[in-house]
Parts: sequence; C-alpha cells; structure tokens
Amino acid sequence: MPSNVPTWADLLGSATRTAVHLEMRDSYAVDYERGPFADWRAGFRHDPADRASWWRPWLDLIQKTVGRGVVVRRARIVSEPVSEYTRFLYDGTFTNIAAGEQVRWLPRRYASGIPLPGNDFWLIDGRLIRWNHFTGEGASAGGEISEDPAAVKLCADAFEGVWTRAIPHHQYTISQ
Repeated sequence: MPSNVPTWADLLGSATRTAVHLEMRDSYAVDYERGPFADWRAGFRHDPADRASWWRPWLDLIQKTVGRGVVVRRARIVSEPVSEYTRFLYDGTFTNIAAGEQVRWLPRRYASGIPLPGNDFWLIDGRLIRWNHFTGEGASAGGEISEDPAAVKLCADAFEGVWTRAIPHHQYTISQ
C-alpha cells in the first residue's frame, strides 16, 4: 500500500461526523481452501450469542468510531441472484451491525440511474476518499487517498443515491 494511505485506525480515527463505505463487487479475494469463506462454505456460522468468538479488531475499531459519535454506514450493490460470496457477507453482517454500522443492500438492477465511481470507497466526513483497488480476482491492489473536490462530490452523491434506494439489512432477504 502506498505510504500516503493511512491505516484503517488512523483513517477512521480522523472521522468526526461520518464514515460511509460503498461496495460494488460481487466477490472479494475468495480463498476456497482456507479462511473464513472456506469455513463458511463448510457450514460454519457465527453464533450471535457468542460475541467473543467473532469480535475482531475491525469490529472493535468500528465500535470505537461509532462510540465517538461518528455515523458509520455501509451500502452494498449486489447482483441478483446473489453470488455465493454475497451470501457469506450477508450471513456475517449481523457482526457489523452489532459493532454499530448501519448496512443496506441495493440490488444492482436498481442502481442503473445512479452515477457511480469506478472503485469501491470510504468517504470520511464528506471530504476525504479512500479508494479501494482490486485485482480482477478480487484481491486487494491497495488503496489511494484523494481530496479532489469533484471526486468527493461524485462519491457523496453516489453513496446517498444508493443509500436512498437501498434496503436496510434487517429487511433485505436473499432468495434461496
């Protein structure tokens, strides 16, 4: 990752009001052999009553950020029927919500009229973008920071356009 890209703790630590995240891919860095996705495919599911078993550094960071009064929202644009990876994300989203994130889902067919940037992003306080770059296989290709006013406006407008149309997690259902 380039040296000008802050750590997640520094990035979210700099937020004073809002941190919004837009995800637009149907799959991210899938390891079918080992790790959380492989475990999920083999039938593992987090027990909502056993928070200690699924509480991770990321969720601690989100909880700390929300605890400072920052509103953290995540919107996911998904193709339907959803990919296996999206099912995996969906099943684990209760952990994000438990940490204090608000999460919504937008079926891709409803995103057609929304001008969207070419990359997933985090937008901090409507001023700072952290672009997330990925390879064709979904692996992280690093991040990039921008404060370009035109890009900030695009991201803010895109996120709000998605958020307005998206379905809150507790109301979104994945057909079997």
